[in-house]
Amino acid sequence: MRFLHTADWHIGKKLYGYDLEQEQEDAFKQIARLAVTQKVDAVVIAGDLFDRATPSEDAVARLDRMIIQLNLKLKKPVLAISGNHDSAVRLNTGREWYKATSFFLTTALKDALVPVEFADTQFFLLPYFRAYQVRNLFDDPEITDTTKALQKLICEMKKNFDPAKKHVLVAHFFVIGSSQLDPEMQPQVGGLNAFSTDLLTDFDYVALGHLHDKNALKNEKVRYSGAPLKFSLAEAKTKKGVWIVDTAPFTCDFHEIKPLHDVVLLQGSYQELTTPEYYKQVAATDYVGLQLTDKAVIPNVINNLRGFYPRIINLERTAKAAAPQAKDQEKLDLSPIQLLQRFFTEMTDSQISSSQLKWARESLERIKTEGEGK
Repeated sequence: MRFLHTADWHIGKKLYGYDLEQEQEDAFKQIARLAVTQKVDAVVIAGDLFDRATPSEDAVARLDRMIIQLNLKLKKPVLAISGNHDSAVRLNTGREWYKATSFFLTTALKDALVPVEFADTQFFLLPYFRAYQVRNLFDDPEITDTTKALQKLICEMKKNFDPAKKHVLVAHFFVIGSSQLDPEMQPQVGGLNAFSTDLLTDFDYVALGHLHDKNALKNEKVRYSGAPLKFSLAEAKTKKGVWIVDTAPFTCDFHEIKPLHDVVLLQGSYQELTTPEYYKQVAATDYVGLQLTDKAVIPNVINNLRGFYPRIINLERTAKAAAPQAKDQEKLDLSPIQLLQRFFTEMTDSQISSSQLKWARESLERIKTEGEGK
């Protein structure tokens, strides 16, 4: 059997305030095209279909259109699970009649134990879960952590293994050995502790979602598909795409998805970043993070840089601001009136008049007196 493995669509997500509707629609079209050209027998979506548990009406409508395109128009069976960003309850709405069109969406743990059957392959669709949910499902107080929970779930799944078929697990969690691409992710990612690949050896392939980089785990038969889009600057240098998996004989090939608008990270001085050699590297519609190497203060820097990079999503300095120069230190030692005289001369190329100076002294004295009276 041949299937397409994707995950982490995060429909409705914004990138630093920018709506990604166009980018998500374009990535989906590439996924649908691959499903056809690669002649897959099914499409697997390993969780996080939505970006949030309460998606907007527009996000819901967009995902509906995508599933309709894959499942009803292209006649591809779709196997999906809920991830930690999804609401299992909301996704479960309408599930009972989805099966009539070979749309298998699992959001409840009990349903993960019963495989979706194909001619030579069984799929076990395991939604995102917590240890207490497994403990309650089996009424087993010994299930005190997620490792014991997963062991119990797999033990129950194996009771339904058909020895004549291949066995595929679709899941959404963090596996030990996975590299955490995004610094926001902690060792306990998405609220679920890490699992060892040793727990997954009963399966011929494990289609994972949760981490957004396909290279987050190096294991021939346990793989993350990664997200179809770059959702942060931490992903700027990663390639996005899907896996095309054949179960017998086993092969797994990555097919890249080209971004409609890329996420780019550039580093350089202000002078370098404003030269054609730099700003012509990226399209005006790309999302750009800039790392500024200058130490000196540059007035209105981000607005000036937007003239070259309209979609700046982040600006940071790689070096600390320069220490005050001798001339600047001298200014710090001047009195308010001396600073005023110098400023007036620099701005008007003339000396402040005695009447203006008198008014300034009286004003400063009045402010000082009023401050002391409070």
